[in-house]
Amino acid sequence: MTSLRLHDDEFVTDAGLVRRLLAGQMPEWAELPLTRIGLSGTMNQLYRLGDDLLVRLPRRANAVEQLHFERDWLPRLAPHLPVRVPEQVALGSPGEGYPHEWAVYRYLDGEHPSVDDPGDTDALAEDLAAFVVAMRGLDPAGARGGYRTGPLSDRDDYVREWAAKADGLVDASAVLRIWDEALTAPAWTGDPAWAHSDLLPGNLLVRDGRLTAVIDFGAAGAGDPCYDLTVAWNCLPIRSRRRFRDTAGLDDAAWARARGWAMTWVGGIAYYRETNPVMAEMGRRAVAEIIAEG
Repeated sequence: MTSLRLHDDEFVTDAGLVRRLLAGQMPEWAELPLTRIGLSGTMNQLYRLGDDLLVRLPRRANAVEQLHFERDWLPRLAPHLPVRVPEQVALGSPGEGYPHEWAVYRYLDGEHPSVDDPGDTDALAEDLAAFVVAMRGLDPAGARGGYRTGPLSDRDDYVREWAAKADGLVDASAVLRIWDEALTAPAWTGDPAWAHSDLLPGNLLVRDGRLTAVIDFGAAGAGDPCYDLTVAWNCLPIRSRRRFRDTAGLDDAAWARARGWAMTWVGGIAYYRETNPVMAEMGRRAVAEIIAEG
């Protein structure tokens, strides 16, 4: 059984705590059915509340700012995006021993995509590309810098450290070869552009093979938008990557940088190997796919 604790410094919650928080701060929802949603994300613990709501509790202090960002920015961005995004309906305060702010959102239904899906993945590729293009087209005025929209060189020590730790689980020498090539790619010279910066399968919802929602905007911001291209390797089989690339656009340099950003997933291979094997395998498989492309 997978551990509910992913980080040494996280606060692990349970349904009893959530009910107490609701009873004390949002009593109108305190008696609704409450169900934990599996392991949830790496930064948040999630509980479905009734049919239409979702409770999100940050695992760590550094995830709290996401709640404020989504409250302030997503109502402005949502009308310009082709799929649904999180809608926060209430922000809670620390209490009952839980040290962080927390929030209630509208529940977004759907399934996470799989690269093993035998269906029409070209349609999903086009949907993903449309979302990426729409993000780049948003007005960047007042936007913060994204978590992964700066220079690749900022992650150099991280990639080398974790490539060494993952050696044997993945071809570490090939990881560093692709990483070094990416570091030589021309930098982004355009104006800062919006990027979601965390388009992993767990942050995408699909229905009948089509993208219906994108969640978890905690890494979003403006800068070099190339990181969003990495969705080509973690969500799409090889047969649909060309369709995504043709529709998503950007130049060869951006794609070279995106290959480098994908190599940063090597950190999750070893880090999550025991606590979140699904996340570790996603990173291992995507890195291996890029290595196999040459």
